[in-house]
Amino acid sequence: QVKPQFESQANMNCPVFSAIIYRTQVVAGTNYFIKVQTSDDGYVHLKLFQSLPYENQGPSLVAFQTGKTRDDPLTYF
Repeated sequence: QVKPQFESQANMNCPVFSAIIYRTQVVAGTNYFIKVQTSDDGYVHLKLFQSLPYENQGPSLVAFQTGKTRDDPLTYF
């Protein structure tokens, strides 16, 4: 759901967009930290926010880090 948001903000076109691993942080909703494969050897880390269910909104892209590798640890940012 956030691929178009990421591609627009990062000014990239991703032939692959596959989540590898994720972590969550519960706040007034949920923050998701997701490692995403964007090409054969390209990875990015995404920070998404999913509001509480009663707000009836989809996930939104909060921040991202590019230039990551498959072995980079997924940490809070």
